[in-house]
Amino acid sequence: QVQLVESGGGLVQPGGSLRLSCAASGSIFSINAMAWYRQAPGKQRELVATITSGGSTNYADSVKGRFTISRDNAKNTVYLRMNSLKPEDTAVYFCNVQIRAYYYWGQGTQVTVSS
Repeated sequence: QVQLVESGGGLVQPGGSLRLSCAASGSIFSINAMAWYRQAPGKQRELVATITSGGSTNYADSVKGRFTISRDNAKNTVYLRMNSLKPEDTAVYFCNVQIRAYYYWGQGTQVTVSS
């Protein structure tokens, strides 16, 4: 069994920054891709950023240049650094981890961008 624990969400003013963390634990042999998704009220869940086991990254157009995804393989942890936050970034953010052929989701962490 694999558990994902997210942290780092909260309330921030427009233009501010936050860093999300997602730590995996349990029956982990090796983690392949890691990703962050988000879901705003009344909207579908959308992909925000991905990072492969080799460190290659990909971003949604809406966050390019503002968000940075990274990972610490020794800690089985993925991060999302979010700068220049906008009200439209308000959502529940979920981490997603691929281990072998399976995908696991975190419980989600709320990010609210408001003045």
